[in-house]
Amino acid sequence: MPFVKVYFHYVWSTKNRDPFLNSKELRSKVWNHIRDNSKKNWIFIDHINGYSEHCHCLISLGVDQTIQKVAQLIKGESSFWIIKNKLTLNKFEWQDEYLAASVSESGVKKVREYIKNQETHHKHKTFKEEYLALIKNYNFDEIKK
Repeated sequence: MPFVKVYFHYVWSTKNRDPFLNSKELRSKVWNHIRDNSKKNWIFIDHINGYSEHCHCLISLGVDQTIQKVAQLIKGESSFWIIKNKLTLNKFEWQDEYLAASVSESGVKKVREYIKNQETHHKHKTFKEEYLALIKNYNFDEIKK
């Protein structure tokens, strides 16, 4: 059996950044469902949290998983589940775009804390501001040059 531990910080938003996940209770239901369903699909979510229009996950990929496939499975299934259970007034969708950046073993604790503190974090910063900062922090802006 191979031993693999490769962490990624995933971030994605709702379609058009609409605040579908507008209560702490709803977010808790969605994060718990994503965590439970991921276990069934052998996706290891170390930490999950977010705010009204986005989600953060710290995920360790398995030996046969890809960044794209994990994002597709989590986003697609959770969107279907939210719609099926009528958890939002309007039709729920995640945006196609997502950010996924590798996290070193030494950086895992810092990313966990960052994800854990989303409620407090977004009292001072919008998701757009956060997303642009993450793009800069993970040097994605260098790719566009």
